[in-house]
Amino acid sequence: MFNHIMIGTNDMARSKRFYDALIGAMGGAPGTTDKLGRTIYAHRGGRLMVSAPIDGAPATGANGGTIGFAAASQPEAEAWHRAGVENGGTSIEDAPGLRDNGVYLGYLRDPDGNKLCVVHRPAA
Repeated sequence: MFNHIMIGTNDMARSKRFYDALIGAMGGAPGTTDKLGRTIYAHRGGRLMVSAPIDGAPATGANGGTIGFAAASQPEAEAWHRAGVENGGTSIEDAPGLRDNGVYLGYLRDPDGNKLCVVHRPAA
C-alpha cells in the first residue's frame, strides 16, 4: 500500500546521523542525499525520506502519528532502540520489550519529535 514515508527536519546533518545509526542497526546502508538536499533510505523494500519542509515553515512531529520499523529479530529491535538513544533520540512510553501479545515493541522520538516504533513479531 505504501510507497514511501517522508518526514521533516530542522537540522539535516543531525537527522542524517540519527537515521544512519537507526537504519544501520537494522543492517541498512547510510542515507544518500539527492539534488534537492533530501536524505533517502531504502531497506527491505521500504523507503524513508527526510527533508526540510518545502513550505519553509519549521518541521514538527506528527501529533498522533507513529512510523513503525519492522525488525527481523529481537536483538535487531534492541540494537535499533539503542542506536536511536545513542544518536539523539529519546526513549518514550514503556521500556522496550515483549508485550502481553508476544510482540516486541520499542518507542523513540527522533531529534525533531517524530514518534518511531520498532516491531518484532516472533514466529508462532
